[in-house]
Amino acid sequence: MSTATDRTGWAGWGVFAAVILIVSGVFSGLQGLVALIGPDAYFAVVNGSLFLFDVQGWGWWSLIIGVLLLLTGLALLAGQTWARVVAIILAVLSAVGQLMLISVQPWWALAIIAVDVLVIYALTVHGRELKAEA
Repeated sequence: MSTATDRTGWAGWGVFAAVILIVSGVFSGLQGLVALIGPDAYFAVVNGSLFLFDVQGWGWWSLIIGVLLLLTGLALLAGQTWARVVAIILAVLSAVGQLMLISVQPWWALAIIAVDVLVIYALTVHGRELKAEA
């Protein structure tokens, strides 16, 4: 059981993780909606290679993940224990997904991977303090 003396500054990082998940969920949801409403093909040329993405499939994936991220972030702020596990799984999936985009958008992908690793660390090591804060 946590008491006031057991809490560290990492409880704030748990709140940071929740807010990051909410913001990421909103961005992913908007990207998904734009992909579903917009054109049907996305082309990217990287070092002479042509990548063709199915925008409809990517749009549905982004919309679903966005909603899950938003709901999980809100549940984290409410101190739900299950939300920590789901948030860690979603952060891992996000980091792996960014590995697929690293050749197209290297700086963005590396930044998102770094934030995902920070979220995973904050929730695995100090996630109980977030529940005590709520």
